[in-house]
Amino acid sequence: MEILVFKTNVTSKRKVSKVSSLLTSFPTIEQWNFDLDDCDKVLRIVATGLNPGSVESLLHTAGFNCQMLDY
Repeated sequence: MEILVFKTNVTSKRKVSKVSSLLTSFPTIEQWNFDLDDCDKVLRIVATGLNPGSVESLLHTAGFNCQMLDY
């Protein structure tokens, strides 16, 4: 299991709900959450064998910016 951290422009609970079904559609994602109080609007994902590019593409398709962060 690994933790992936992404910088996003998801700024509200309404926008989180817009991507919620997209994130839960990945069978390898165990947990995910947004930190809307963080300046980078961080998305943290706990998953096994998940390609970070897939998450970035998924959010881009939904109209959001998403970039993996090194931590």
